[in-house]
Amino acid sequence: MIIGVCGNIGAGKSTIIEIMEKHLNYVPVYETVEENPYLEDFYKDMRKWAFHSQLFFLIKRFDFLKRVDPSKGVILEDRTIEEDVNIFAKNLHDMEYISDKDWETYLDLFRTFSDHLPKPRGLIYLEASIETLKEHVRRRGRAFESKISEDYLERLNILYKTWISKIEIPVFRIDCNSLDFVLREKDRDEILQKVANFVDYLE
Repeated sequence: MIIGVCGNIGAGKSTIIEIMEKHLNYVPVYETVEENPYLEDFYKDMRKWAFHSQLFFLIKRFDFLKRVDPSKGVILEDRTIEEDVNIFAKNLHDMEYISDKDWETYLDLFRTFSDHLPKPRGLIYLEASIETLKEHVRRRGRAFESKISEDYLERLNILYKTWISKIEIPVFRIDCNSLDFVLREKDRDEILQKVANFVDYLE
C-alpha cells in the first residue's frame, strides 16, 4: 500500500518519514532532491530552469511508481506525482516561469503515463505556516534554499489548500504549527499513534 506524504517545502516530510520508518517499520521512498542537477540553478534563476527541474522530478516519480510493488508493506512516498503537477509545476506556469508550450508538453507527458501507475491509498498532509516553513528550512541548512521567498512559499501553500480540499482519498493532517515531532517526544508519540490508526483504517 502506498501512502503519500505531502506538504510544502520545509514542512518536514523527509523527517516524519524517517521517524515512521524507525518506529513503525514502513518503507520509505524519498524525493530525489539531492539528485536533481537543475535544482540549485533553479533557485538562482527560476525562469530559466523551472521546466527542466520539474521535468526531472516528474521523470523520477514515474520511474519510482513503475517499479514499486504496493502489496509489499506500507510504502511512504515523499511527495506525490499529483503535487508535482497540481502545485509545483502549476505554480511555475502561473508565474509565467514555464511557458504555455512547455506546460502543455509537461501535461501531455503526465497524462500519457499517469493512468497506468499505482495510486496512493491515502495521504499524510503536513500543514505549516510560512513562519514554520522558514524555521524548518533554516534548521535543514541547504544553502540553495536560503533565498526562497515568502511569496513563493505562500503561493504553494494556497495551491496546497485548494488541492487537498478536492482530494477523494482519505487524508490524515498533521498541524506542524502546534506539533513538533523533531523536538518534542510527546508530539512524536502522539503522531505515530494516530498515523498507525490511520494506516489500519486504510487497510
